[in-house]
Amino acid sequence: MSRGMEAFPDTPGARDMPALERALLRRGMTDRTANREACAFCRRTPLVGERVYVAESGTMLCELCLPRELALPVRCSTIHGPEFGHTLRIPHPHVA
Repeated sequence: MSRGMEAFPDTPGARDMPALERALLRRGMTDRTANREACAFCRRTPLVGERVYVAESGTMLCELCLPRELALPVRCSTIHGPEFGHTLRIPHPHVA
């Protein structure tokens, strides 16, 4: 599993970056990867709209890795985007 900037090769552009900027970028990448949900098998982050499955053991599986699990999933859910629950839906007036 990658841990922020360590996953990127040392490029000439990265050497020119000031130490504070590099430290902040590493910290941001680490925080971002720590809070994400990922498949237990492939470690891939599911896309918005994709279904994920939870096995009895509590591990999350993506649709691609579901056949690897021998037992049936306990729960299925759909991945929502960050705007889910924060949007406003305007109802259309009913025409009689």
